Amino acid sequence: MRNFPFSLRPLAMIVPMLFLGGCASLSPDGGFSSVQSLTKERLGKAATRVGSDADAASVDETIEPLLAAPLTVDGAVTIALLNNRGLQADYAELGIAEANLVQAGRLANPLFSFGRLTRGGEIEIERKLMLPIMSLLTMPISSKIERRFFELAQLRAASDAVRVADDTRRAYFSAVAAQETVKYMEQVKLSAEASAELARGMARVGNWSKLEATREQAFYADVVTQLARAMQTRVAEREKLTRLLGLWGARTKFELPDRLPELPQAAREVADIEGQAMQNRLDVMMARRELAGLAASLGLTKATRFINLLDVSYLRNASSDSPTRQTGYEIELEIPLFDWGGARVRKAEALYMQAVNRAASVAVDARSEVREAYTGYRSAYDIAKHYRDEVVPLQKRISDEQMLRYNGMLISVFTLLADARAQVVSVNASIEALRDYWVAESALQMAQTGRSVEGGMGGSKAGGSVAEPAGH
Repeated sequence: MRNFPFSLRPLAMIVPMLFLGGCASLSPDGGFSSVQSLTKERLGKAATRVGSDADAASVDETIEPLLAAPLTVDGAVTIALLNNRGLQADYAELGIAEANLVQAGRLANPLFSFGRLTRGGEIEIERKLMLPIMSLLTMPISSKIERRFFELAQLRAASDAVRVADDTRRAYFSAVAAQETVKYMEQVKLSAEASAELARGMARVGNWSKLEATREQAFYADVVTQLARAMQTRVAEREKLTRLLGLWGARTKFELPDRLPELPQAAREVADIEGQAMQNRLDVMMARRELAGLAASLGLTKATRFINLLDVSYLRNASSDSPTRQTGYEIELEIPLFDWGGARVRKAEALYMQAVNRAASVAVDARSEVREAYTGYRSAYDIAKHYRDEVVPLQKRISDEQMLRYNGMLISVFTLLADARAQVVSVNASIEALRDYWVAESALQMAQTGRSVEGGMGGSKAGGSVAEPAGH
């Protein structure tokens, strides 16, 4: 090591830069206001992060009135956004991303070393203050990269909230439909039980054959089985909704309405549905942000491919044999002798091209999914409307006519009972068709603003390791 006369001017230039590098700080809301805006635009409700006892108390005050009355789908979504613990855990990723952003805006701490050497009666003291200059030079680019990752985390948090809202709507309609089916099947069971008892009585006096009586008994046994399955389905669908609402204890006794909401008079017409999806879907926005972040990472990797380590040290040495102190500076520079950075650049380029193709795939999938969702929505509406306006009224008209004929002794009780069995099928199918419509309506909303139910861009921070400007 060779010492040179050292001036304080370079140190005076570095100190303000160090001060600026330590100015980055955490925001008061952790960037959650942007998440609230995104969810408000897509759900009509703002997401809420529960981070204190006061927040939890506020959530309880909001939930209690909603659970006091039969739960509506709007109330269920509100409760899920406030009380779903899995969603609250997902919000923690936003805090992690902000911490990374703030850390990227702060210079690594300087290193100080102290050495004391003795040789006979001579004592030599060496002091060294090392400053990571490369980290300081690349800090603006690194901060921009982390800023994009932070924005990506905001989009991901909003996407999680939209997903939970969609899951809650689907579970709500399925739970109400399952409950409605159970109530109807309980009525059918009573009717079938009465018919079976009538058949046994008539068979005993010889007015019915054993075949006819056995047929009614078989119908009753089948209805009992269907009722048991419907009751189990009701439990499963209700518990699924309960989990999404984050409820436990006495709150799991919430009431649901007796029937599904009525079918609207007309289906929604959506103009330029693909264009809206490209503009509003969160997974498409996440893909764009990820691509921009990897592009910046690629530029940083190329800029630092040769020089990845540059440290400057200030030296101050003293010796017991010499009253004059030694001062100077030392520069530590990585020499690209064996590693010219080609592998890191190739990795960055590969990650970037991967993101390019992934973003294109997300766009193609989004267009296809929104078209499919709208077609499914219109089909579900047409089927539910057909049951409401055609199948169920016709079945009721047939039943009324058959009752008139039976009262006029024009048909037998066998024909009347057979007609009742056919009506069970049409009513259950009508309930399922109405449920499918509301589920399809929710799926259409998700396809327009959120991301595909099957998956989509997870916004993985795979590119976070692309830029390594100050590694040792």
